[in-house]
Amino acid sequence: MVTVEEVEAIGRTLVDVTQPLKARFRALFTLRSLGGRAAIEWISQAFGDESALLKHELAYCLGQMQDERAIPVLTQVLEDTRQEPMVRHEAGEALGAIGNPCVLDLLKRYSEDPVIEVAETCQLAIQRLEWLQKSKEGPAPSPYLSVDPAPPDEEKDITKLREALLDESRPLFDRYRAMFALRNMGGKAAVLALADGLACSSALFRHEIGFVLGQMQDEACVPQLTAALESGAENPMVRHECAEALGSIAKASCLETLRAFTRDEERVVRESCEVALDMYDYETGSEFQYADGLSKLQASV
Repeated sequence: MVTVEEVEAIGRTLVDVTQPLKARFRALFTLRSLGGRAAIEWISQAFGDESALLKHELAYCLGQMQDERAIPVLTQVLEDTRQEPMVRHEAGEALGAIGNPCVLDLLKRYSEDPVIEVAETCQLAIQRLEWLQKSKEGPAPSPYLSVDPAPPDEEKDITKLREALLDESRPLFDRYRAMFALRNMGGKAAVLALADGLACSSALFRHEIGFVLGQMQDEACVPQLTAALESGAENPMVRHECAEALGSIAKASCLETLRAFTRDEERVVRESCEVALDMYDYETGSEFQYADGLSKLQASV
């Protein structure tokens, strides 16, 4: 059993701006794994932070927890145009991940947002909720234990899935379905097909490609992820996701690039590289778990 005091101690680490970002990230993912009202309240408090990266991850974790008690704060974040686009986008995606159709009217309103990443996210979230309403069984559990913004396509032919993924005349939801089908299939051919998506026109789409490549942790896509991170013309939201993917892949070929971009002009890129280096250390070290806030707290007692 986790005590109220332990949850509070982890929550205080999350909201403490004097703590290293990597420690705050680990506290966040500990709260996500613990769940419950108190964890949601602590995560919600941190939306006043100055780090867009941290706030993006707050929204992501609330969506992955699939707890309807997070709907009010996610609604506030989506509606707050002072928040960075990548934060509002993630709040919209999280509302779709929770799966309650009560947010459909809200999502429909913001599906026409002037910020294209927010609008596209809300369109995807609407389609996910509508798909859930029609589906008798719902999506099969993800092999990566994530709640995805679209269910995987049933197609199993990599060539056909790649065609669907890259066909910009198709609805974004269908292309996302191809994306998650390729991810679930795995293997070098699927990884390279996904990496081709980093050249597509939608920044939201490219950002999700970076995310799934990070989940797959396959070194075959390191050159494409590195090129996207190194491109100053690329959307910072995409570069951030590619940096974190390189940290998850955690091969020697990733390390020098991540170290170099901890000095990038874009704060979200710098911070993503900092967090990615911590993930690299975790993946290549002997630590038992990444979300180690509770174990560290108990070890210090």
